[in-house]
Amino acid sequence: MELNQLVYFVTLANIRNFTKAAKVLDVSQPALSRWIGRLESELEVQLFNRDSRNVELTEYGQLFLGYADRILEEWEAAKNDIRSITEPDSGVVKVSFMHSLGAYLIPSLIKEFNQIYPKVQFKLQQNHSFLLAEQLLHFESDLCLCSGPITTDDIMWTPLLSEELFVIVPKNHRLAKLNGIPLKEIAGEKFVTLKPMYGLRTQTEKAFSLAGIRPKISFEGDEITTVASLVAAGLGVSLVPKLPGMEYLDIKFLSVSYPKCTREIGLAWLANKPLALGAHRFQHFILSKFAKD
Repeated sequence: MELNQLVYFVTLANIRNFTKAAKVLDVSQPALSRWIGRLESELEVQLFNRDSRNVELTEYGQLFLGYADRILEEWEAAKNDIRSITEPDSGVVKVSFMHSLGAYLIPSLIKEFNQIYPKVQFKLQQNHSFLLAEQLLHFESDLCLCSGPITTDDIMWTPLLSEELFVIVPKNHRLAKLNGIPLKEIAGEKFVTLKPMYGLRTQTEKAFSLAGIRPKISFEGDEITTVASLVAAGLGVSLVPKLPGMEYLDIKFLSVSYPKCTREIGLAWLANKPLALGAHRFQHFILSKFAKD
């Protein structure tokens, strides 16, 4: 078995079409068919069900895809680790982060870090909080910026900053003339929030529990900016951090006098897996930066 056979297999498994996969791989369709046929012969099973247009993985193909993905990931990790030794100022750092951090924190960190180490490249992934820890555990990311704390023994998490959460209301709302309120003031309002898999949703539910109220949820979204825009359109109120750009919306930010409403943003990494040099440098850069701040 050759490594390029795995690349061809994974590409075809994802695209499910020989013609399109051959184009992506820059090989002829007959050559791709031959490589897949050799792989099937070597494994002595059929990996794909073929018809005139598309292909589908067999149960053997589905099983083998997991192994092939992991082999290729380990190959890339090996190349990166070797490159970090032979070319210590280069390498690829896999960073995962919450959606909201992509609007301001991640770009500024990478820009500042690349001024010191311009050859280091980044592979970035956005996701909701429940999946970010899973990506670390499956070696899909080296470092993760997320809300916390994370309490599992397999993951180290250290806080970096605390974000205040504000009640936001439309500018023509009855509460917009105020600067701050206890959370119970919005008990009867329609509430716009994120879906349950997001860390901010968890923080919101804790805050409402402390306030002794149950919100009347009118919409659940995936982006804080979408939630804020719906509030501006008069579809409800919400509890969110203040992100860049939100000041241009027709909303009023109200501080919460009770309970204290914040979320902790921190850096996470695997406790028992050494970081490659590039990832270690980015980790040290982030921790040093927020230690100073």
